[in-house]
Amino acid sequence: MPVPLAPYPTPPAPYTPPANGAQSQLVCSGCRNLLLYPVGANSVCCAVCNAVTAVPPPGTEMAQLVCGGCHTLLMYIRGATSVQCSCCHTVNLAMEANQVAHVNCGNCRMLLMYQYGARSVKCAVCNFVTSVGASTSTTEQKFSS
Repeated sequence: MPVPLAPYPTPPAPYTPPANGAQSQLVCSGCRNLLLYPVGANSVCCAVCNAVTAVPPPGTEMAQLVCGGCHTLLMYIRGATSVQCSCCHTVNLAMEANQVAHVNCGNCRMLLMYQYGARSVKCAVCNFVTSVGASTSTTEQKFSS
């Protein structure tokens, strides 16, 4: 007597984002990868490391910065004054856009960000110290013309 075959399982329905397509992003609490998730989710499971990361409450404005110690992307609640990296434990200053200025490194030309009022900034890539401030340094004059 033939044995009836079980029907093939139906594949899961593909993910359909919310009608308005609204998505947000956060950094995985496990592997630090950037995760995209639909607005309204309470948590996100990382496809790389399977860590579950809680989503901040709605209306919480987030900001991002790159860790000065290990160059990992960090996300934090906007308004925080400092952010400690969970990978290398470096404490990073979190400054608003109007509190920072930019200059190219006088040696390797890397774009550097520094706090207004600083007299010099040290490049994290080549360790060269570029002078900044009220008087334009010869390094800045050389590259601005």
